[in-house]
Amino acid sequence: MNPKVVFWVPVGIRLAFLLGGAGLVWWWFGVEAGVAAAFAGVLAAVFIQLKYLYQLSEWLEKPESGRLPDGWGEWTDIFARLYRLRRDDEKNQAELTEWLARFRQAMHLLPDGVVIMDDVLFLEWCNPAAEEHLGLQQARDKGMRVTNLVRSPDFMDYLILGRYDQPLTLNFRGRKLVAHIIPFENRRQILVTHDITETQRAEMMRRDFIANASHELRTPLTVIAGFLEIAASMELDPETRAAHLKLMTEQSHRMQHLIEDMLTLSRLESVDHPMRPEHVNIPALLEQVLHEGRALSGGKHDISLEVHGGDVMGNMDELHSAFGNLVSNAVRYTPAGGAIRLRWEDTPTGVQFQVQDTGIGISPEHISRLTERFYRVDKSRSRETQGTGLGLAIVKHVLLRHSGKLNISSEAGQGSTFTVSLPKSLVSTNVEPAQAA
Repeated sequence: MNPKVVFWVPVGIRLAFLLGGAGLVWWWFGVEAGVAAAFAGVLAAVFIQLKYLYQLSEWLEKPESGRLPDGWGEWTDIFARLYRLRRDDEKNQAELTEWLARFRQAMHLLPDGVVIMDDVLFLEWCNPAAEEHLGLQQARDKGMRVTNLVRSPDFMDYLILGRYDQPLTLNFRGRKLVAHIIPFENRRQILVTHDITETQRAEMMRRDFIANASHELRTPLTVIAGFLEIAASMELDPETRAAHLKLMTEQSHRMQHLIEDMLTLSRLESVDHPMRPEHVNIPALLEQVLHEGRALSGGKHDISLEVHGGDVMGNMDELHSAFGNLVSNAVRYTPAGGAIRLRWEDTPTGVQFQVQDTGIGISPEHISRLTERFYRVDKSRSRETQGTGLGLAIVKHVLLRHSGKLNISSEAGQGSTFTVSLPKSLVSTNVEPAQAA
């Protein structure tokens, strides 16, 4: 129906009632009484309209604090519509508040820093990652100019010059960050910071690993290739041929050990190979490690073992690899006639395996880097002893998978002590009284 018709029909009905009532008064009491009745009716209608207009005005001033009246006539429909609008608005406001809370939670959980600035670079909001990356504090720095808070010439030039087509890479507060400005609305900008410190460190480690591995493999391959060329180009006497074959065999074994160690490291670092704990018979394991150490020594060292601790839950192959690497290092870097003591014992916090030798020792400046891949204190001696440079890196990763720690105590010329500590949570059962070998 036409809205104009909807409006005029009830108005016409009310006017007809008013005029009909005034006519009846006129008929019974005369003209003056009829006019007075009509005037009183008009005044009453105006008063009612003014009353509802006033109530509407009061409600519009504070819609959240007042209740809409029920109304009369057309006002009933008006107030009903206003009530529905207010209810819809409250629903929309609740949804908006919920979405805003979710947005803020998402921004707080983002690993990248997010800073919202106005067109003159004053801080409006930032998330915790941005606070960590740039040293900002939302409560303290809100309303301050970002270029006054982040003291970096490259960063200030990037913001002030407004060349935002390319991101900026900068070193700030010990981190390497990639910063990017995104225009937002007409008078706001978003600064996004991404921390690439660990990514670059991992990439550098990968490049170093490939370079070192290539270098380690190239040396034995060069030796083998050289001897093969000599053998192909000339006749060799049996003694020379045997010496060449011996050297080639040694170099091939060196490559084999290197590749095996690299595969072991790769497996230890892979998330596709989670550790599956099993009961590890420590006396049996250490007896095997002792036997291998004595075989490698060839009777040149005094190697002994003491067991005064319990079995553990862990991966037997990985623990064998870690303990074996520690013992083989002790054999390689201890001169003939030296002593190597192996000891397994309970501690207040768990159990520990200790390898103590009377070898050449290590200067303090090298100790913190010993578990790095291919790091060697003396490269020439490492080649002589046929080490791959990966043994202690393997030990470190095995202990990481077993929640253990490696402590190194050493002094040049005074021998070394390598101590593996495993937590009490891995202890399984106690062994029978002290065993020694």
